[in-house]
Amino acid sequence: MLGAGNWMQETQHPVGGKKGGNMGGRRPIKSHRDLEVWQEAMKLAEICYQQTGSFPAREAYGLTSQIRRAAVSIPSNIAEGHARRSLAAFLNHLSIALGSQAELETQIELCCRLKLLPASSAEDILTKAGQVGRMLHALTQSLEKSGRC
Repeated sequence: MLGAGNWMQETQHPVGGKKGGNMGGRRPIKSHRDLEVWQEAMKLAEICYQQTGSFPAREAYGLTSQIRRAAVSIPSNIAEGHARRSLAAFLNHLSIALGSQAELETQIELCCRLKLLPASSAEDILTKAGQVGRMLHALTQSLEKSGRC
């Protein structure tokens, strides 16, 4: 049953963080901060902010802004969806996060083509973005399969 009860309290999920005791590889998820995918998405956003810091001023309202917004959107949507307290809302926000992840990959590819970003830096971002995308897909599939968060 979607959205019924207090499903957030002591929820266990295989994509949980690495801290704390071992519950067969799982730990209680009390906050979005406990989700490993959120933690990795935050790292991705940090990398994007660092790499776009050296972009030309003419890109301040262009690709710099677009990349930063897409990167911040990923962990933000994970957090917001987790806080909504319904499976349907969480899945919707994970879908939005996946869209932002794809948008970010496209923008990074364009930066590489325009020589705004060295290929090695672009590859670092794309590798992390790919990891986050796979984690988002895995979390979505797991939630859809279990029918609960």
